[in-house]
Amino acid sequence: MGVRVLLADDHGVVRDGLRHLLEDHEDIRVVGTANNAQEALTLAATTSPDVAVFDIAMPGLSGIEATRKLRSTLPHAAVIILSMHCSPELVREALRAGAYGYLRKEEAGEEVVKAVRAVAAGKHFLGAGIVELLIEGCMDEERATLFALTERQRELLRLIIDGKTNSEAAAVLGLSPRSVETYRLRLMQKLRVKDLPSLVKYAIRSGLTTLE
Repeated sequence: MGVRVLLADDHGVVRDGLRHLLEDHEDIRVVGTANNAQEALTLAATTSPDVAVFDIAMPGLSGIEATRKLRSTLPHAAVIILSMHCSPELVREALRAGAYGYLRKEEAGEEVVKAVRAVAAGKHFLGAGIVELLIEGCMDEERATLFALTERQRELLRLIIDGKTNSEAAAVLGLSPRSVETYRLRLMQKLRVKDLPSLVKYAIRSGLTTLE
């Protein structure tokens, strides 16, 4: 029977190109095409696709909002987002909405075929460069949080990384050991880390230290 695919893109040329590309493969069958998200959701109710491929930017509902709605009504249907735009925020939002795949349009081609097969099998599929983009985005967020620390917090973080005890750090900072402990707990809460090893890893990733 093959993988049943629904396509939604407001550009006819893209839609037709994807349809021809997918239907060249015997294990894939396009059961419907739509030029906007609302039409795609209506089609999905009657065609029950295994995989939906949504453009992220369509008139009316976005591909991400359509993903949320489709996943709530047809939880078995996996969604792949196609986009001319790619940022860590967009990719994370698509995944949170329930998408199983994310591809840049310019890199689609045979990647779409691979993605359709992967998500139909219950796997996630991120196109070329998407994983690196997410990693870089996470590192940028960590650096932004690091820059938001006060000078006293950064100084304490360096002392902790250097292996100073609360008493030793207190002597350097002119504080009591209890105050240092309070500062340390607040610092870890702000950086969302739970223990010292995680704090050290955070500092290395953020470029505060290389431990060399």
